[in-house]
Amino acid sequence: MNDTAPFRDDRKLAYLNSEGADRPLKSPLPEDILDRARAYRLSRLRMLMDRHDVAGLLLYDPVNIRYAFDCQNMSIWTSHNPLRYALILNGGPGIMFEFKSCEHLNHGLSGIDEIRISTGWMFMCAGDRSEERLSLWADEIAAEVRAHGGGNRRLAVDRIEPEGVAALNARGIEIIDGGQITEIARSIKSADEIELMRWTIRVCEAGMARIYRHSVPGVTERELWAHLHFENARSGGEWLETKLLTCGPNTNPWYRECSDRECRLGEMISFDTDMVGPYGYCADLSRSWTCGDVPMTGLQKRLYATAREQIEHNLALLEPGLDFTEFNARSWQIPAAHQPYRYSLAAHGVGMADEWPVILLHPDFDTSHGGCFETGQVICVESLIAEEGSESVKLETQVLITDSGASRLDSFPWEL
Repeated sequence: MNDTAPFRDDRKLAYLNSEGADRPLKSPLPEDILDRARAYRLSRLRMLMDRHDVAGLLLYDPVNIRYAFDCQNMSIWTSHNPLRYALILNGGPGIMFEFKSCEHLNHGLSGIDEIRISTGWMFMCAGDRSEERLSLWADEIAAEVRAHGGGNRRLAVDRIEPEGVAALNARGIEIIDGGQITEIARSIKSADEIELMRWTIRVCEAGMARIYRHSVPGVTERELWAHLHFENARSGGEWLETKLLTCGPNTNPWYRECSDRECRLGEMISFDTDMVGPYGYCADLSRSWTCGDVPMTGLQKRLYATAREQIEHNLALLEPGLDFTEFNARSWQIPAAHQPYRYSLAAHGVGMADEWPVILLHPDFDTSHGGCFETGQVICVESLIAEEGSESVKLETQVLITDSGASRLDSFPWEL
């Protein structure tokens, strides 16, 4: 990586690795924090399983498997190839069904009581033997539900192909949506989880400082985005969920992903990290600044100040017990000139990825879901401000809901 770019704003550059740009960040957190977080997360799932009266919870989503057992294996690949899975029996064992020859990846994880070889029945791996393998898979899952369910045949599943549902139904197993268990379980964080998340945010902010340091004329959007990848990967992180970094006219409309366009002096550079970092936790932060760190134009200042106003107003509202409908009614109301270019969300939950709740911006709130803020939730507060012919300013902060309100977890400097 090229580290020859000039230093400018010391506030931001202070977030670079203090040991030197050529070294990764190394977590100072003791192992017992991770051990306690693992136990807490599995207990949350088991509590929700009991509340929903299910005999078991079958997980295919690698994020949910990581939450339950803290085991990982080719998470991106398995997110679209459902070939490893976890089964948690209510009042019974936690079983990890792993790829053959990968059993050792799960050793030493206290939440796993048994490791078995997974049975893949998707066409890619099974071909014309898919039906045969499906039958073997369904027999094994159904047998565990019958053995540990005490007559309960309700199985919660986070995601599954239609053939799997049909096969389990044929064996007397009733399938219910496991998302209502995993999302609610994941939404309330323990103090240990927050410490793990703080470290992911520390790594993310070091990556953001690298982006800032290299925000010079002539750099491409992709080159800037690579600095976040680099810092995350070398410091033990996982992946980036998106590629949302653009500059100048590419910022509006939002949601273009980074390209080989070169950034020009004075253009706005806007990005959204969506970074799954160390320990599997997500740092979802957004910032905007000018290429070359030159003063903003009058229009850029006005848009940026408007975005900050939205963030600060909505942040001040957050407290446990606040209903989402009441939050919407009291939330910052986006002016008409910005509405066609608005972000769809006012706020959303975050943990090991973006998660429940998702609170839509006031023009779209009539289709939003119910609920209220609770102590222990981690919420991202969002703003996207643009108007016709302008650039977009994207800002986002990540906060913990405490008994006394919202406490920011990130501290990377704002502009102005």
